[in-house]
Amino acid sequence: MANTPQSKKRARQNERRQDINKARRSRIRTFIRKVEEAIASGDYAAATTALRNAQPEIARGVTKGVIHKNTASRKVSRLASRVKALNA
Repeated sequence: MANTPQSKKRARQNERRQDINKARRSRIRTFIRKVEEAIASGDYAAATTALRNAQPEIARGVTKGVIHKNTASRKVSRLASRVKALNA
């Protein structure tokens, strides 16, 4: 339990940040899911559009500290290679 005024404030800030980060992580997952659904349907045009929309969202997650840079890079790379395989 937080005792000092500073630790009480820090606890409040952490709760607020947790909600913001949770929403941001959920938003990233939604964008990734849209790409995966487009890949599953086999629609190359929809998949490329979804991937183009997902990339900045994933990058934003990195700048906000929600996901690690390498994790974001890996996710984008794997999605891009799966979308590229649709066209072949």
